[in-house]
Parts: sequence; structure tokens; C-alpha cells
Amino acid sequence: MENWITEFMEQYGYLGIFLIIALENIFPPIPSEIVLPFGGFMTTYSNLTVPGVILAATCGSVVGAIILYGIGLLLDVERLEKIVDRWGYILKITKEDIHKADNWFDRYGIWTVLFCRVIPLLRSLISIPAGMSNMNFVLFLIFTTIGSLVWNIFLVSVGAGLGEAWPLITEYIDIYSKIIYAVIAVLVFAAIIIWYFFRFRRSKS
Repeated sequence: MENWITEFMEQYGYLGIFLIIALENIFPPIPSEIVLPFGGFMTTYSNLTVPGVILAATCGSVVGAIILYGIGLLLDVERLEKIVDRWGYILKITKEDIHKADNWFDRYGIWTVLFCRVIPLLRSLISIPAGMSNMNFVLFLIFTTIGSLVWNIFLVSVGAGLGEAWPLITEYIDIYSKIIYAVIAVLVFAAIIIWYFFRFRRSKS
């Protein structure tokens, strides 16, 4: 996949970067950790510029995020409630749980979108719950753009600075990703345990 990505970018330049980053948001297995540093490296031997690569990548990120936001809108709270009505007894989820999660995202969703834009995998998927909670679209665009811009500036600049050694950054991003995933897994596991504990106490009372 890496060879295909780099060849596509070399052939189509800014348009290639835009398209691949947009696709990366929809299909996370395409790694921005390769696209962005290589885009930075391309500025050292082609007519591409660092600001141009950052702009193309950020536009691609926002377009991809908008598509996932739209998917989230199709999976709104009302549809989730219908799913819970049918399968909630198996999933051990109630309508109250859905509303609590929705209210939490209403309160902290903006900052969650901003923070998750610099976390591999989650940077793409976070757009779906944003749409599901009907997060203000303008605010979604603003914070998605800011978060994407930070991520893109960092990786493109590092790629340009490393030159031919740009693949080194992918190794460090891989370590960073594994640490983040481990932390998230622990937090999710702890949240599940706490949730079941309180549900058990509530059922006993």
C-alpha cells in the first residue's frame, strides 16, 4: 500500500494528497503517518511547497470528516433507540444510557473532536458520534479544521525536515499510536466495569 500511496502522490501532487487524505478519513487503514511525511519530503525535490501540502491535506481531512459526520447524522439518537428496543436486552444497554452518552457529547464534544484529531484512527472515527449527537456543524468544522491543521503541520514539517529519512517518523508515530491505544483500552475497560458495577447496585436497590 505504501508504494501505491507514494506513487499516486508523486503523479497527482496536491490533488493526490487531497484525495488520499480524504479517503484516509473514511478508510482509516490508509495511514496519514505515511502520506503527510512523504508529502513533506516531496517539497524537497518537486515544485510542491510545505504550505501547499498542508493546505491540500487539511482540505482533504475536512472533506472526509464531513462525509463521516453525515453518516453519523443517519445514525441519530432516535434510530439508536429503535435498535435498543430490539436488541438492548442482549447489549445490556438502555435508552437512558444512550441519552447520557448523547448529553455528555453535547457538553464535551467540541473538545473531544479537537483532541481526537491528533490521535490515529480516532481522528477519523470521532466524526461519526459528532454527527450522531447533532453537534453544531459550524463548530464541528472549526474544531476539525484546527485539529487537522495541527496534525498536518507537524507531520508535513517533520517530513520536509528529515528529507530522505522521512520514514523514521512513522516508527515514532507507531509507538505513539500503540501507547494511545493501550491507554484507551484501559479507560474503556475501566468504564465498562464501573458501568456494570453501578447497574448491578441499581438493580439490587
